[in-house]
Amino acid sequence: MLMMSIKKIVVIQLIFPLLVFSQKNDTKILLIDLINKMETQYEVRFSYDAEDLSEIFVIAPDETLPLEDVLTYLNEKLPLSFTLLDERYITVFFENNTMSVCGRILASDNEEPLASATIRVLNSRRGVTTNELGQFQLEDLPVNALIEISYLGFRSKIIAVSSLYSASNDCPVIYLEVAFEELNQVVLTKFLTTGLQTRYDGSMVLNTKNFGILPGLTEPDVLQSIQALPGVESINESIANINVRGGSNDQNLMLWDGIKMYHSGHFFGLISAYNPHLTEKVIVTKNGTSSEFSDGVSSTIDMLTKDEIGEQVEGGVGLNLISADAFIKIPMGEKIGLHVSGRRSISDAYSSPTYEQYFKRSFQDSDINTTDAPLENSSSDSEFRFYDYTAKVLIDINENQKIRANLIGINNDLQYSESIVDSNEETETKSSSLKQDNLGVGLKWTANWSDRLNSLIQAYYSKYTVDSDDYRANTDQRLTQANEVLETGVKLKSTFLLNSAINISLGYQLNETGILNETTVSAPSYDRTKKDVLISHSLFTEFEFQRGNSYVRAGVRAQYFDKFKKILIEPRLALRQKLGSDFALKIEGEFKNQSATQIVDFQDDFLGVENRRWILANESNIPISTSKQVSAGIEFSKNNLTVMGSGFYKDVNGITASNQGFYNNFQYINATGSYQVQGIEFLANKTAENYSVWVGYTASTNDYEFPTLSPSNFPNNVDVRHSVSLAFNLDVLPTLKVSVGGIWRSGQPYTAPEEGNETVQNGSTTLVNYSEPNSLRLDEFKRLDASLSYKFKISNDVPAILRAGVINITNASNVINRYYEVDSENTDETIRIDNKSLGITPNVSLRIQF
Repeated sequence: MLMMSIKKIVVIQLIFPLLVFSQKNDTKILLIDLINKMETQYEVRFSYDAEDLSEIFVIAPDETLPLEDVLTYLNEKLPLSFTLLDERYITVFFENNTMSVCGRILASDNEEPLASATIRVLNSRRGVTTNELGQFQLEDLPVNALIEISYLGFRSKIIAVSSLYSASNDCPVIYLEVAFEELNQVVLTKFLTTGLQTRYDGSMVLNTKNFGILPGLTEPDVLQSIQALPGVESINESIANINVRGGSNDQNLMLWDGIKMYHSGHFFGLISAYNPHLTEKVIVTKNGTSSEFSDGVSSTIDMLTKDEIGEQVEGGVGLNLISADAFIKIPMGEKIGLHVSGRRSISDAYSSPTYEQYFKRSFQDSDINTTDAPLENSSSDSEFRFYDYTAKVLIDINENQKIRANLIGINNDLQYSESIVDSNEETETKSSSLKQDNLGVGLKWTANWSDRLNSLIQAYYSKYTVDSDDYRANTDQRLTQANEVLETGVKLKSTFLLNSAINISLGYQLNETGILNETTVSAPSYDRTKKDVLISHSLFTEFEFQRGNSYVRAGVRAQYFDKFKKILIEPRLALRQKLGSDFALKIEGEFKNQSATQIVDFQDDFLGVENRRWILANESNIPISTSKQVSAGIEFSKNNLTVMGSGFYKDVNGITASNQGFYNNFQYINATGSYQVQGIEFLANKTAENYSVWVGYTASTNDYEFPTLSPSNFPNNVDVRHSVSLAFNLDVLPTLKVSVGGIWRSGQPYTAPEEGNETVQNGSTTLVNYSEPNSLRLDEFKRLDASLSYKFKISNDVPAILRAGVINITNASNVINRYYEVDSENTDETIRIDNKSLGITPNVSLRIQF
């Protein structure tokens, strides 16, 4: 059945370049039909393999030509040999068993080249991707081979290798049609680097398979890579603290195949926890979010894994100075497939300089001793490891119905012990542990009822836990803390294609979220447990239009919170209108909300490593957070030069003082407020066949407003007024790529003690007496990174890639956070604590595909 479908596609689409790509008005005829006609006209007989010629078309020659001229014509135009054995018999065969072909892939709607399109030889492990001009070349292929051409947002095409033959050695042009069920198609096929694209709705797409190279990275790290986008950065270098247009990390909705994730990193935020080698694409939306999604008042980061059942086993293994990983895709027949991946740290076998830098950066501001020289008369021992795994079962019930089941697990595990001998020669022993887990399970069923109507039903379960245990032997005191999130969700959605330009969607979503917070002390005995549950029901609808130079997506979402008897109505809009051939206008807007946020009760919670804990809104002292955002911009694109400029305004209400993690006099005060951020984003990107250069700039102001505090208005903790990024990618050779780039941004705010009156007494406790909140700023942050990648082959069927990268080449010492503590030896004074960024950090990775 599958081969019959492929043959039908091939018969329709596989016409020789002379016919398909150049002379669309000439009469085309199956070669076998022409041969039958010639046998009658010239009274000859042809000898040939009917299967070899069954899908070859040719422009019919002039019927008045003599037989010899017709055979000469066919020999010139086709990769076949027509040999006259005698006056009556003619043999037809391929001149060679193999042939080399080339082609150029263009979008059918605007004839733009599709860079990084995938060309795969069916029933083999061979394949290539197109270059910046959409060109590809394959050598020594069987003459009867079929190739599949695919590209995100476009319909795949299967064609015969023989159809790419050109007598003039010109590479034929092959057009891919836009997949009309996905109206929100790609606007820029290459943005900054290969595999990074922009879409009509303003979102950015990271295609991990075709991802090129970015400064400092040795892997296509999903959450590190998106920080190359304007308006997306991390003020403390942590992917666990991504700030999108001035928001905090807990305000980003993180989805992995539709499963909501509450945890995103290894090394407590320095490395993405999501394996990029089974992640097909990542969609980042800063504004104008589809009404299908709720939560995440700052952004939506939607990670989607590979969704096709392959024809053969594919996989890969990788190793770098921190971890090793492997993945495999196993077809278990035509209708069932299995995708599995796993990754684990290697620090217990080899503690590399890269690991040491990451360890020092992660635990510098915690109860874990990270100093190179331990304190006198002390000893310590630490063990940290992490792992993650994913599994996906793919079931194609038939051509129109599919079932997908997903599993993801993420784990960080820290064990630490310390012994100190005091002046009385008594030993104080301390043992600590911290464990962080996120488990996600998802199930999705999709159905295409017709060419115009499709539906999906999706359900997921997500569990996040962080547990710490701190035991001091000399006092026999044990402190345990736990934070647990359990969430289940169900979503139903149907989409109707009214015509080739209009989609209409309607859906329903049910969510139940439960959050547990627990603290236990053994001596003196103390126990506090708090558990909250919140159920919400949502209806959403959306209208999507795309035709020619215009794109509009308008939707609305209504969410009802059963516990509070409260309903929130959230309109959404994304609009793009092309102005002439080179300019486009973009307008985006949205209302959003989220009911689960993170707070900091005490800075040393969870050993001071992961001091943020998730909590649920209660609509008394912790309201539901809501946001309103609007942005507008102009885009210019011509001759591979893209310039983008946008202005935005965002107002987020319902934040709390504890949610912000203040280091000032408001640190332990209950207060609710808001923040407003407004700014501009600019990016210029020039690409060519062998290089890409870009510069990005963001300017913004970000201020709090807490009516019950004094002062009520002051700068946001993440108020970075100016940020600049610059990078240059160069393809030195087809197999060698180099990337160099830098980041500069102005310092973030901090609060210093009151000069001359640094501490204050509160009962029996001495506290830091802070001055005006966030009235001072750290020094500017600057960092230069570089990386290179080299592709080679271990054998014909086993490609490999070697990557090397260095973060912070100049070893710049950047302070990313500053706060103060009371000096234990002189309580009238304070001690300044500076958290530093990563120093010079090299890394090397080797990846082998099979």
